[in-house]
Amino acid sequence: MRLSILGSTRGTHLHTLVEAISVGKLKASIEIVISNKPDALILSVAKNYGLKTFSIKAENLSREDFDAKLATALSEYDFDLIVLIGYMRILSPTFVQHWRHKIINIHPSLLPAFEGKMDLAVHKAVLEAKVPETGCTVHYVTDEVDRGPAVLQKKCKILQDDTPETLKARVQELEGLALIEAIDLLSKNLA
Repeated sequence: MRLSILGSTRGTHLHTLVEAISVGKLKASIEIVISNKPDALILSVAKNYGLKTFSIKAENLSREDFDAKLATALSEYDFDLIVLIGYMRILSPTFVQHWRHKIINIHPSLLPAFEGKMDLAVHKAVLEAKVPETGCTVHYVTDEVDRGPAVLQKKCKILQDDTPETLKARVQELEGLALIEAIDLLSKNLA
């Protein structure tokens, strides 16, 4: 499975994917890591692993114009799947339709619960809702934010002394595992 990664933040799960690939746990390759932020830590992480990187500044560009530049950059690489890792932009309908069923994202809740929320806001909402469990969802990206079909979910119990920060840390551990499993599952479907 050849992967293109889009990210805007630290790239925590990029480490996880690279390590899983290096030990043979995941049969994949990372073709390119692209960010909308030239100073995003994910680009530094990628460079440290010797991966190809590219950045596109979003300033003064509409979502459609930015995504057209992104599509041009991606078209230079042969890949099977686009993986969003901390990608903090909503993709345009044109972009999503062009790569329909080839873009996955990880969300820190059991979708459809808490859709549309990000980062600590998700975990705070989970705790306020007093649900017994939470987790993460790897899903296909569609025109509707956080509404694409789930590839898989991983769950964890809510602990009595959880804070948004402790819950985020536990869910992030699940996210890396979920990404590896989802990519592996999807690669078997391609075979």
